[in-house]
Amino acid sequence: MARLDSANLVEPRRIGQPKNMYYVYILKSKNFNKGYTGFTENIEKRLKEHNSGKNFYSKRYRPWIIVHQEKFGNKIDAINKERFYKSRTGKRRLKEIFNNYCPVV
Repeated sequence: MARLDSANLVEPRRIGQPKNMYYVYILKSKNFNKGYTGFTENIEKRLKEHNSGKNFYSKRYRPWIIVHQEKFGNKIDAINKERFYKSRTGKRRLKEIFNNYCPVV
């Protein structure tokens, strides 16, 4: 009989239970000309954290609104997309996103 150790155990997913999703999000300050890019598994919770002042950078420019989000099936892809938005080319794309953002009134 084979011996199982903790390194080989994988917690099975229940049928119908969604796998983890990761979000890259772009926030815009309502009162300042500032933006913030990040990734998370729970976008609503993360927005509340930004708006409650739990993040050093974002607490200075509260309140925040989500102007863009993208969903990914794995963490690596989300991290890579976040890094893209923080690159020179990605910052150009962020300008386009901010310029095209039109709040719902």
